[in-house]
Amino acid sequence: MERVTDKRYILAIESSCDETSVAVVSEDNQLLANVVASQILSHKRFGGVVPEVASRHHVEQITLCMKLALEEANITVSELSAVAVTEGPGLVGALLIGISAAKAFAWANGLPLIPVNHMAGHIYAASYVKPLEFPLMALLVSGGHTELVYMREHGSYEVIGETRDDAAGEAYDKVGRVLGLAYPSGKELDELAHLGADTFNFPRAMLREPNYDFSFSGLKSSFINTVHNARQKEVNLDKNDLAASFQASVIEVLVTKTLKACQEYPVKQLVVAGGVAANKGLRAEIKTAITEISPKVELIVPPLHLCGDNAGMIGAAAWIEFSKGNLADWDLNAEPSLTL
Repeated sequence: MERVTDKRYILAIESSCDETSVAVVSEDNQLLANVVASQILSHKRFGGVVPEVASRHHVEQITLCMKLALEEANITVSELSAVAVTEGPGLVGALLIGISAAKAFAWANGLPLIPVNHMAGHIYAASYVKPLEFPLMALLVSGGHTELVYMREHGSYEVIGETRDDAAGEAYDKVGRVLGLAYPSGKELDELAHLGADTFNFPRAMLREPNYDFSFSGLKSSFINTVHNARQKEVNLDKNDLAASFQASVIEVLVTKTLKACQEYPVKQLVVAGGVAANKGLRAEIKTAITEISPKVELIVPPLHLCGDNAGMIGAAAWIEFSKGNLADWDLNAEPSLTL
């Protein structure tokens, strides 16, 4: 017998790295629940995410998060229309926990299964701020990815530029480790940067090249060499100035490349998403720049609690896939290197 409900809902699951998250999202893009079980304290002592530890935490938390999400959304399993899950990219073990839980839940309750690209989820986190209008440009900046994505319509992704080595967030974590900051160090580096000045003039890689690609490996190496050389000579460098100089380089490259893309492609909106989108310096610089150079392009940045990994963003992207009929079979597997 077919279920009759006033509104349709998707239960979404995200487990690509070190956050176990389950959300309930309605067909009109209302986020009814977005439960996130963080593992930061478990990984902090290692200075980064340990895949095996992450997978074990997902096993412990996934069913609890599913139960809590349904309770917070105040809906029953019978009111769900589908189950969505991140299929990649991410850590293969972590992804498999979420996929296994999603498949089991969907099969047991006779629900269709929707596979979602994690990076598409980051873009659609912006849809909670306001509806996306096309064509648009998206700057995705996270611990594992830095790329520019051009979208002509819902569910259409054209990667026009990406990092050739380190992602911006990865560079932040490595630089923070050199400075002795706790993992994850992005927020603290951002705070230190606002107390210092760009006195070291670190390199701006690929800034003038005729493409939209990025490179942060040289910046990271220059930063590390500067700090190590100073320590060998027993010279004390100002930590605030180091942070400010590093961040100035990252932001200038990101903003310059993004604005160039917005000027050379017809776009109505610019979405800045991913974990690094929470950076206050980046938010301020790109807002000022887009207003001055491309005032007709509307900037959309998700709220801070939706910049990091969360199932709410997976649910938003899932409705697009659901509307297109993109469903998974029961042999759905993790795709750790999945691209848009």
